Amino acid sequence: MRINRQEWLKTMGWLGAALLLAGLIRWQIEDALRRITQVLLSVGGALLLVALVGNYRALVAYFRRRSTRLGANTLVLAVAVLAILAVLNFLGYRYHKRFDLTEQKLYTLSDQTQQILRNLQQEVRILEFSKQANPQLEQLLPEYRLLSRQLRYERIDPQEQPELARQYEIRRAGEVIVIAGERTERLEEFTEQGLTNAILRVTREAARTICFTEGHGEKSLERSDAAGYRLVEQTLRAERYQVRSFNLAVEKAVPAECTVVVVAGPQTAFFPQEADQLEQYVNGGGKLLLLVDPFVTHGLDKLLADWNIQVGEDLIIERNLFSQLAGTGPVVPLVGEYGVHRITEKVPAQTMFPEARSVRLGTNSRSDIQAVELLKTSPQSWAEKDISRRGGTVEFNEGKDLKGPVSIGVAAEKKTGEGKTARVVVIGDSDFASNADIRQAANADLFFNTVAWLAESEEMITVRPKSPKSRRVNLTAAQQTMLFWFTVVLLPGASLIAGAYVWWKRR
Repeated sequence: MRINRQEWLKTMGWLGAALLLAGLIRWQIEDALRRITQVLLSVGGALLLVALVGNYRALVAYFRRRSTRLGANTLVLAVAVLAILAVLNFLGYRYHKRFDLTEQKLYTLSDQTQQILRNLQQEVRILEFSKQANPQLEQLLPEYRLLSRQLRYERIDPQEQPELARQYEIRRAGEVIVIAGERTERLEEFTEQGLTNAILRVTREAARTICFTEGHGEKSLERSDAAGYRLVEQTLRAERYQVRSFNLAVEKAVPAECTVVVVAGPQTAFFPQEADQLEQYVNGGGKLLLLVDPFVTHGLDKLLADWNIQVGEDLIIERNLFSQLAGTGPVVPLVGEYGVHRITEKVPAQTMFPEARSVRLGTNSRSDIQAVELLKTSPQSWAEKDISRRGGTVEFNEGKDLKGPVSIGVAAEKKTGEGKTARVVVIGDSDFASNADIRQAANADLFFNTVAWLAESEEMITVRPKSPKSRRVNLTAAQQTMLFWFTVVLLPGASLIAGAYVWWKRR
């Protein structure tokens, strides 16, 4: 069987192209120009060049065809599009920029995370005991490591290093340990909030104690229901505070280890001797957070009068249009106007207060006290004085009720004789920090920034990571049936009928 010259050249061309492609693939995979790769590229290029030169006349005739010119135009256009895409990809790599369009900015690191990472003074190791990387960590860690060179990440196969797995008591693959110095923390939640809190727990000293009073119906740290403060306690501990409760009637004095005392929604008045103990604590440079609800007597009038703070016997009524559209009701004021203060400078959004009373600065101002009205309701609100009509119809009465904007929170501080700084924050509602409402709006940022300011933990005044909202669509049985027929039957059926009609017409 005799093979002519053209067939030989054609075979050489295809073989050369195949060898050249194989050499390029090996070069890409090995990321190095090895000897065998050089041979493949050289031989393949030579064979392809011989084939092209040998078929010179045929190639010239081929490129003079009209169909070839049209194909060449298409090829040039495709190459131009690929070149544009390559340039855009290079620019995107060189000038990396992301846009987080989610409502809660879930894919943007919070101010708290950025602040903690930038202030890291020691190495933090993150050990993942798994063969494969956790996809959530893979997404988070590059952002974290951009902000701090103190972070070290290592993935360990527990089967290859069983001694290390036993050292950190690894019970199953996929567990992550965060280490700083002698401290270790097991990562339970693979989210920004979980990772940031783990880093915080291994790097921050727990020298400050937040004490909550009890014995007068205050919000309970142990209750997990809607009215409890369980989430408050968990978050404070996650931020490396010590948390405890105490009863003034039993202790006879504020415990010495208390950095901040929180009085969260007392339902009965403090006894005179208890009020005196709180007053002595504050005057000695203590820090007090008083959250007092409407319709209750707290028994701390003398202490508040000394600080020129007035707590009104009233109920805030909110008639703001946005509040009505949000469906929160007329007794849940939405606060979007904040006083100029360290506590509120980083509160990112509105805060909401289910049933609040007015808290204002009094008329007897004192030069030794620096005080700011923190929280202001809308101009459409007012403080209703006739609280006997609770649950009934109310209207604004000029000269009797207090016209909005109404202050419902005050922060004050003064120097004491011992060189300390006493601080007091009073807010006319305690429910805003309850389990049911602390995740609403910016309530959590307001509460924990207030605690941080009182505790003189300025680095903790920030915007915290957001938890994703649960967004569910609840359908009735009729809506589910309609959705099934529309998506499973009608849409596919219409497509089939349209296709059959077009086929029939063309046939």
